[in-house]
Amino acid sequence: YLLPKQIEANGLKDVKVVIPDDVMMQIISCYTRESGVRSLEREIASVIRKLAVKYVNRGDKEIKSFKVSKKDLREYLGVERYKDDVKNAEDEVGLVTGLAWTSVGGTTLNIEVSLVGGGKGDIKLTGSLGEVMKESCHTALTVIRSRAEKYGIDVDKFTKYDLHIHAPEGATPKDGPSAGITIATAIFSAMSGRKVSKNVAMTGEITLRGKVLPIGGLKEKSLAAFRSGVNTIIVPEDNRKDVDDLPA
Repeated sequence: YLLPKQIEANGLKDVKVVIPDDVMMQIISCYTRESGVRSLEREIASVIRKLAVKYVNRGDKEIKSFKVSKKDLREYLGVERYKDDVKNAEDEVGLVTGLAWTSVGGTTLNIEVSLVGGGKGDIKLTGSLGEVMKESCHTALTVIRSRAEKYGIDVDKFTKYDLHIHAPEGATPKDGPSAGITIATAIFSAMSGRKVSKNVAMTGEITLRGKVLPIGGLKEKSLAAFRSGVNTIIVPEDNRKDVDDLPA
């Protein structure tokens, strides 16, 4: 709908203009971030205007068609403004992929935890975390600490090491009640030295008793995991009813 509209608006209706589906997806994912299509239409219009200029300046050449490729987009639209999330490169200790809802869909959110030797059990939180996420960090630590012996973790680690919890992209504020199990898993990984799979992402709030509460935005979060290449997601049992709403 948008492409023919802009072709006509920019005087190229007598010229065949082709923007293949994969190129259109590149425009959508790398040059727009919105819930509607206004920005997409502006980007398409920019491409068509550049083609119109080429058509007008064709000189002796008879141009009857244009086909836009992915590498043409850098010339027409400039440097890519957005990057799709990609999964972590390898399994690591203390690095877990979480899932978050945003106003323009879902996104993956890494949580990093490191132990700092010579400490006394202090906890440091960085990455522009909001109050709710800060509380999730303290709750998750209590859950893991209260189960340390069950999980085979040396309880002395909680008093001989400081714990640093970080969410990368520190300039972006982060808050919400669904990072609990991600943080708890990252703490468990750091304390036990066991790596976390790069192919797993998770979402769900955790209580002091270790229960996992249901979350919202499962569809958006699932799509975010899918786009990043993650092939397994862990969600709260109470969200089982929402799974039927997920696209294939």
